[in-house]
Amino acid sequence: MTSVLEPGLYIVATPIGNLGDLSPRASEILLNADVVAVEDSRVTAGLFRHLGAKRPMTPYHDHNAEAVRPGLVARMATQAVALVSDAGTPLISDPGYKLVRDARAAGHAVVTIPGPCAGIAALTLAGLPTDRFLFMGFLPSKQQARAEAIAEVAGVRATLVFYESGPRLSAALAALAEGLGDREAAVAREITKKFEECVTGSLSELSARYAEGGPKGEIVVVVAPPGEAAPASAEDADAALAEALTRLPVSKAAGEVAKRLGLDRKALYARAMEMKGG
Repeated sequence: MTSVLEPGLYIVATPIGNLGDLSPRASEILLNADVVAVEDSRVTAGLFRHLGAKRPMTPYHDHNAEAVRPGLVARMATQAVALVSDAGTPLISDPGYKLVRDARAAGHAVVTIPGPCAGIAALTLAGLPTDRFLFMGFLPSKQQARAEAIAEVAGVRATLVFYESGPRLSAALAALAEGLGDREAAVAREITKKFEECVTGSLSELSARYAEGGPKGEIVVVVAPPGEAAPASAEDADAALAEALTRLPVSKAAGEVAKRLGLDRKALYARAMEMKGG
């Protein structure tokens, strides 16, 4: 099908494995764009072979984005520029958001053509809560930075989604178990492909499973949210009040501890008065 596209930026999601997942609308946009900005022209050329067509492509990735972006934005004034990643939805764990930002700043139309996304697909396979989730992308490769990144989200009451590579998988799972506790998790890989797999278990179990070498292919790790914290005991409340009373008046101490431990402020105030001897 040949049609004339309005000038602007078209964000096109492409298959993460099975080429049958390319939507008819995505196909139409790619076949009629004036130029397609790609991560790797060899990968996207395979997609065009599937479509039985060729289109002009220009590289746009981490290493050249700053230099290439102004030219792409200028072209959007008169041409339809399609943006694709090697697989899945552009902007998810790649630099595309800067192109969108600059296109909008220049007054160009920005259109999204939604479709496959590995993180979302893994969530549907994992059997973990999906009402709230946090996408974390790739964890840092260095041990300290990775531990710090995990610590930042340890208390977030949401399912966590990470991208990972095979060689780093076991170490990443072990670090997650250490930083988050031994939560339920899933490792999904080769999603939509012939050897699609989703393995579930605790973080420590999964780390041990992949200790002798991670699997090949694109990997998504999904981690359950933290369990409900045990209610604070009377001893916990007394200890917290005793500490707070060393630096705060009774009323403020009771309010602080009530907020921190999720307890009744009036009861804590009464207890604090007892502890103060009043």
